[in-house]
Amino acid sequence: MGIVILLIMAAGVAAMLSRKLPTAFALVLLAVVIAFVSGAPLTGDNSVLDTVLQAGAPALAATMIAILLGSWLGKLLDETGIAGTLVRKIVEFGGDRPVVVALGVLAVSALVGTVTGSAPAAMLAGIIGIPAMIAVGIPKATAAGTILMGIAAGMPFELPVWQFFSTALNLPLHTVRGFMIKLFPFALLAAILFVVIETYRRGAEHTWTFKSVAEKQRSRRQQLGDAPWYALFTPAVPLILALGFKLAIIPSLLAGVLYALVTTTRPREMNKRLLRTLYAGFEVAAAPITLFVAIGILLAAVKLPGTVSDLEPLMKDVSPHNAVAFVVVFTVLVPLCLYRGPLNVYGLGAGIAGVLIAAGIYPAIAVLGLTTSYNQVFGVADPTSTQTVWAAQYAGVSPQQVMARTLPYVWFVALGGFCVTAALYL
Repeated sequence: MGIVILLIMAAGVAAMLSRKLPTAFALVLLAVVIAFVSGAPLTGDNSVLDTVLQAGAPALAATMIAILLGSWLGKLLDETGIAGTLVRKIVEFGGDRPVVVALGVLAVSALVGTVTGSAPAAMLAGIIGIPAMIAVGIPKATAAGTILMGIAAGMPFELPVWQFFSTALNLPLHTVRGFMIKLFPFALLAAILFVVIETYRRGAEHTWTFKSVAEKQRSRRQQLGDAPWYALFTPAVPLILALGFKLAIIPSLLAGVLYALVTTTRPREMNKRLLRTLYAGFEVAAAPITLFVAIGILLAAVKLPGTVSDLEPLMKDVSPHNAVAFVVVFTVLVPLCLYRGPLNVYGLGAGIAGVLIAAGIYPAIAVLGLTTSYNQVFGVADPTSTQTVWAAQYAGVSPQQVMARTLPYVWFVALGGFCVTAALYL
C-alpha cells in the first residue's frame, strides 16, 4: 500500500500544479483518501471522521491565532503609517545612491517580515519601496527581489512561523527558536549579497522619475502623516518580547498590537481603529488559516498507524542518512519545493515531514532543519506564492523573472540550513 499512497500523493501534487483544485481542498481530499487506503475505519480511534477530520482540523489552532494576530498587526502598521514612514525615512536617507536605498528597503522588509509574512509584508514594504528603488535606477526584477529577500531575512524571526513549526512538528518553542537563530545568518548574508551583486551587475535602469515618486510619497504622507518616531519600534516589540524575554508567541503579538495602537492613536479613536483593523486582519488571514486547517488534517492522516506502517519501509529506503549524502540529496531536491511541489511545507511537504517523524526516519529537529530551509526558498522564489506574485506584478515583471534572479541566493540559504542540520542533528 505504500506505493499506492505515494501515487495518490503524486496525483495530489499534479492537481495542485495544474490548478484543478485549490491547495487546501487538495490536501483535505488527499488526507481522506490516504486514511481510507491505509485501512482507517470511518469512526472511532484512528478513524477518518474522528481522528483525521475532527481532531486534525484544529490541530494547528495556535498557529492560526498567531497568523490572525500577525495580520492584525500588519494592518495597524499600514493604517497608522508606521510601515510607510519607515520606508520613506530610509529612502530619504539613501538619496540617489541605489545600493544604500536598496539595503535600507531590505532592512525594512526584514523588520516587517518578522511581524507578518506573505503578500501583506510585501505590500507594507513594497508600495513605497519598489517605486523608490526603480526611481534610483535599480532594475525592476531586482527591486521586487529585494523586497522578497528582505522578507526572507526576517522569516527566521517571524513569530507565526515559529508557532507553526513548533505545533506541526511537536517541538518545544525554544528548539524551533534555536534553529531559526542558526538559519538567520545565511538568510541575511544571501539577502545582502543579492542587493549588492544584482545592483552592480545589472547597472542602472532609470524608468521612473524622482519627481513622480516624490509626488506619490507626498500624497501618501498627506493622507497618513508620518508616524511618531517611538511608534517605529512597533515591529521590534513582539520580537524583543519573544526572543529576549522568552514570552509566548500570542502575548508577544498582542503586545505589538497594543503598542502600535497606543503610540499612534488618540484615546477616543482607539476602539474604532481596533475593530476596523481586526476585521481587515481577518480578511488577510482567511486564506492562510484555511490552509493551516487543511495541513492539520493532512498531518493527522499521515500519522495514522496504518499510513506509517505502509510508508516506513519505502521512506527508509530512499532517505539518506550519511551526513554528506543528506546535504547533497536535499540540496539537489530544492526545486521540488517550487510551484507547490511535494517539498513545499505549506502543502504536501507537511505530510512528508509528518511521515519522516512518525516513522522515526529522522529526529524531529532534523526535519525542522529540512522544512525551514525549504521554506526560505518557497517564500522568495516560488512563482505561485502570493508575495512573489504581488511584488513582481507591482514592479512590472513576471514572477518567473523574479524566480530566476533570486533562486541562486535562496538555494544557498537552503544549503546552509542543510549543512547545519547534518552537522548538529544527524
